[in-house]
Parts: sequence; structure tokens; C-alpha cells
Amino acid sequence: MAEERPSLAELFRFQAEQAVGRSPRYAELCRRFADDPNVAAIVETPPRWDAPLRLLSGLHYLVLSGAAEWDSISDALVTHRDFLGRFVGEQAVQTNEVQRCWMLLPCFLEAARRTGAGTFDVIELGASAGLNLGWDSYRYRYADGDWGPAGAQLELAGEERRPVPAELLALTPRIRSRVGIELNPIDITTDRGVSLLKSFVWPDQTWRLEQLDRAIAALRNEPPELVQGDLADLLPGLLDSRRDDALTVVWQTAVLGYLPEDRNQLVRAALANSGATGPLAFVEATAPDNGDHTYYGLNLQLWPDGQSVQVAYADVHGSWIDWLGGS
Repeated sequence: MAEERPSLAELFRFQAEQAVGRSPRYAELCRRFADDPNVAAIVETPPRWDAPLRLLSGLHYLVLSGAAEWDSISDALVTHRDFLGRFVGEQAVQTNEVQRCWMLLPCFLEAARRTGAGTFDVIELGASAGLNLGWDSYRYRYADGDWGPAGAQLELAGEERRPVPAELLALTPRIRSRVGIELNPIDITTDRGVSLLKSFVWPDQTWRLEQLDRAIAALRNEPPELVQGDLADLLPGLLDSRRDDALTVVWQTAVLGYLPEDRNQLVRAALANSGATGPLAFVEATAPDNGDHTYYGLNLQLWPDGQSVQVAYADVHGSWIDWLGGS
């Protein structure tokens, strides 16, 4: 028997619970939209699991463009129904959360420590607009030291439940090349691309919007290379062209969870096959087994031996880290 899919109302009520304590505006809207017939007229049936996020982002896009206002947002469900229907049906969620760089940096430095590599070639899976590919352009603050260029346009900090050690922060690997694979890349050199990227940020989380502005300013003149396509198809070719005089570091934060299992296994097979030919690192954020979707386990896998070790726990948006080190 096929598993029963949640109803539209159930999806919006679940999203309301996820927004409590993080976005009062979205929590309130999701509760209201759960039984709104105008919402049901916009969202296709059966609804995607992320339909609430898609609709909220479409509404935020309208607000950013000046075509709607939050105080009368229900009116937009009627006056912009056609636009919202296309947005929900066609626009996948694109959250390029630059705060995640703060939790990823220690993982990259741990890869340098364990391998002795001083030069990286980096590949991000599911790169969105590529802002996290520019992680070495940002400044970071931790309890035991800072990292990154002084005077950087974006500075990141957070809560350390167990601190990142100072000896790790002393490492300064050089990034020789960087590329991201993205099914639907966002172009931050265009105003539309910037508005689209901002639309996926919850609007009452103003600090995230400010961080996004600073990251875009840091990279807009020289954005990282993004390759459009299915990452399971494209990753093998990128790995085949890698060179032995640098450590190739591949990472993902959430994208593999969206892939069908067979595509997920193709990605892992590509990594294992490439790792068998020379040093390779894979940093991965994974959901815990306890069903709590508010934090990640951060894993580091190194080849040629292919061993994986959990090096940290972290908030899904990177606001805190609990450094384990994996030793």
C-alpha cells in the first residue's frame, strides 16, 4: 500500500511549528494559510512537501519587488495568483545560507590538518548562487582565534558549545580553484537573481538578509564558477579532471537529502572511485537519526582509505557548533 501523503493543511501546520521561535511572521502565516481556499487554488495537488516554503518565498519576492505588502499579504493570493502558481510549481527552494560557512570552516581546516594539504581545489554540491564557495573571502571569529582576511566585507561568528581549537585556526590552506554544481543556479550579478535569493530568507530574520547583502557584495564582481546540471551526472567528470598537486575538497550541506536514493548512491560511488586514485576529502552535513531537524552532524571522509569521522554537531543554519574533532 502506498504511503499516504500529508495534506496541504498538514504541511502548512507542520511548517508553522518549524517557524515558531525562528520567524513569528511565517509561523502566523502558515497557521492562517492552512485552511485558506485561495492557497489551495494556487498549490498543485498533491502538494509538494516544500509547498509552504515555495509559496512564502513567492510572496516575499513580491514584497521585495514592491508588488505586495506583508500587512495585506492575503490580497496577493488573489491578485498575483497566476504568478504564485508558477513560482510554487517551478521554483525550487534556494537557501544560500552563508552563516553555514562558520560551521564548515573548521571542517575544511580539519581536512588540511589530517592530510597536510596546503592547497585546495573545492567543489560544492548544490551551490545555489555560489556564496559559500567564497568562504575564504570572509572573516571568522571563534573563542580561540580569528580566521580570514582582516577588513572582509562579511564577518561571521556564533556560539561554540565545545570550542574550535586555536591550532586548527592557525592553518591557512590556499584555494586554487572553486566550482559549484547546481541544477538551477542563481546569478548574483543581476538584480533579479539577488531578489530571488533574498526571497528564500525568512523576512523577519533581518540579520540573515544583512549577511546575504555582505556576501553578495564580496563576490558579485567575481562570482565563483557554477556548472548547471544534475550533480550525480556532472560530479564524475569534475573529479576525473582533478590534479594530484592539491587536495580536492567536496562538500554538501543539504542537497543529497533531496535526491532519490539511486542518484545519491551515484554521487557516493563517484567519490569512492575517485578517492581510490588519490587524496580526496568530502565534508557532509547529515540529519541526526533522532528525527531532530534543527541540527546537523558534520562528517569528514578522507581517501584513499575512505574512512569517515564525525567532527562536529551544528545548527542547520550554522548559528552554533559543538566541535568534536573526531580524534
